[in-house]
Amino acid sequence: MTKIAYIQPIGGASGDMLLGALVDAGLPLELLRRELAKLPVDGYALAAAEETRCEIRGTHLKVHLEDRTRYSPAVLLRTVETSPLNPVVKEQASEVLRTLWKAEARVHGEREEALELEELGSVDTLVDVVGFCAGLRELGVDEVYAAPLVLGEPSPPRRVGGYSNPAPATLELIAASGAPVAADSPAHAGAGELTTPTGAALITTLSEFRRPAFSVQKVGVGLGTKDPPGFPNALRVWLGETADAPTSEEGKPDIFQPASVLLLETNLDDAPGLVLGYAQERLFALGALDVWHTPVQMKKNRPGAVLSALVPPHLEQAAVELILRETPTLGIRSRLVDRYVAHRHSVTIETELGPVSVKVKRLEGVPVSAAPEPDDCRRIAIETGLPFQEVYQRVAEAARQQILD
Repeated sequence: MTKIAYIQPIGGASGDMLLGALVDAGLPLELLRRELAKLPVDGYALAAAEETRCEIRGTHLKVHLEDRTRYSPAVLLRTVETSPLNPVVKEQASEVLRTLWKAEARVHGEREEALELEELGSVDTLVDVVGFCAGLRELGVDEVYAAPLVLGEPSPPRRVGGYSNPAPATLELIAASGAPVAADSPAHAGAGELTTPTGAALITTLSEFRRPAFSVQKVGVGLGTKDPPGFPNALRVWLGETADAPTSEEGKPDIFQPASVLLLETNLDDAPGLVLGYAQERLFALGALDVWHTPVQMKKNRPGAVLSALVPPHLEQAAVELILRETPTLGIRSRLVDRYVAHRHSVTIETELGPVSVKVKRLEGVPVSAAPEPDDCRRIAIETGLPFQEVYQRVAEAARQQILD
């Protein structure tokens, strides 16, 4: 089973609404505070209250700013990247922030390193972005999907120096990702901004815009600050798991259903290992399924490497742009390939060293292998002083006895 989150922005989307929906779905507020405390920032307070919008009950989460200092994109990014957050959370949050700053720089006609931030330069932007990424991990979410974004009524600026709706950065994020948007609705007349740049950055960066077949287990509702009479300023997050694999006529799980993915490749004879390693990290953070590089002999007897990446089709444009930006290549080959995937899921087992996550592979419904999560083994090795190999072997043996025997 794969744990997924499906975001339904029924009346808009903002960082507060997304975070409130996770809290409403069961993310403990104290746990969220502990995760955010890993950031070396203060001057804010979280408050969550159960309220209603047009008779829809949900959680209104508010980030109260006690310090309204404005920070540059570089400072905010460095704050995340140098923090002791989980590596996956750190990568996701950094990618969201980079996407947001890129959109802001484009609409303002400035270089990213010279960008001066106003509303998006305060601590609450970090809280929303890091909090949502950390919340997804704490709830065990593996994949994120979303419905079309609800932007509200297009309108001119309401004040001198203000911006129109949708905000330029929001629209730039939508255009850059090719995100679908909902049609105009008379109910949104006069409501103003419904999807904020932070909300758009989180959804367009982390989500695939479709709703897969899955069993819904929980629904969390995040509420916005507005309360118009014609519609609820609310967002829902559905949490659940993908359906069981289809079964054959004999009733056995049909695990060998191929899915089409894109194989991107480029030959490089002038890229040092540092560049290849960084490009690989960025592609994984983007959502690549696998990335590798193969030594080859190129023209004029120059040693080189083939950089290869398997990506879902919807990430083709973003992955191609990343490779062109992060490597010296002038061209990339692209082709669809079929990918066969065995059924697998993660479980937590109790061992003599403590609880450890284990990935279990199944064939025809029978577990055939169980691999410990390396990050958990690394944490235990650091905490206990034991060699990593010993920790991994002891956990692997425990997994074999509990799952495979």
